[in-house]
Amino acid sequence: MLQATSLATLPRIRHAFFTRSGGVSQGVYASLNGGVGSNDGPEKVAENRARMAAALGVKPDRLLTAYQIHSPDVVVADEPWTREDRPRADAIVTRVPRLAIGVSTADCGPLLFADSEAGVIGAAHAGWRGALTGVIEATIAAMERLGADRSRIAAGLGPTIRQPNYEVGPEFIERFLAADSSNARFFLPSHRHGHSMFDLAGYISEQVGRAGVTQFEDLGLCTYAEPARFFSYRRTTQSGEPDYGRHVNAIALTD
Repeated sequence: MLQATSLATLPRIRHAFFTRSGGVSQGVYASLNGGVGSNDGPEKVAENRARMAAALGVKPDRLLTAYQIHSPDVVVADEPWTREDRPRADAIVTRVPRLAIGVSTADCGPLLFADSEAGVIGAAHAGWRGALTGVIEATIAAMERLGADRSRIAAGLGPTIRQPNYEVGPEFIERFLAADSSNARFFLPSHRHGHSMFDLAGYISEQVGRAGVTQFEDLGLCTYAEPARFFSYRRTTQSGEPDYGRHVNAIALTD
C-alpha cells in the first residue's frame, strides 16, 4: 500500500492507497481487487477487503465504500452498512473511531482528507464528472459540519490517470470551458484533431486549493502507466479485456 506523508504523520490517522498487489484474486483481477461491483468471485473480493481492513486496523465489516455514481454527493458514516444497503454517493465523511471510509478507483482521483485535531476524516472519488460538479468542495463542507476546519485539513491524492495517458474529445473539453474558460490550461493538444490530453490531477489540485485546503499532497502516480502496479479502466478498455479490478483508498481514525 502507498501513503501520503502529510497524512501518515498525523496523530490518530491511518490511511492507505492500496495497489493491486497483496491479494488472492487472479487473472485480470490479480491480485488485490476490492471492487464489489466487479465480476470477480465475491469470496475473493471479501478476502481482499478483509486484508485491507486489517492494514487499517479495523474489522472487515467496518471498511465502508459507497455505490459510486460519479456525483458530488456526500454521506456521513455513523455505523457500518452492508453491500446491499450501501448509499449511492461519491464521498464519505465520519468522526467515528475505527470506522474506515474509502473510495474505489481504477483511474479516477482518490482523495483522502483528515483534520486530526477535530477527529474528522473524509474520502472522495474525484473522477472528472465529480470534480467538475463539486464533490471536492462538498466533501470539505461536510467535514466542517462535523467539526473540522478547512485550514487544518490535510489532503492526499493517490494514483490517478495522468495527462500523457488521458485523451478526451471535443464535447468533454467544451464542458470544462463552459464551466470556466480558464480551464483551458488543463488541456494539451493530442495527435488527433479536436482531441486533447486532460490533466485530471492538476484540475483536482486546483479545486482543493480553491476550497481553502493548503495542506495538499499528490503522490504523482499514474494508474494507466504502471500495469503491474495499478488497475486502469482505460487501459483495460483499450486492451479489450472483459473487466478490471478496483483499488480501495481508505482512511480511519484510530480512537
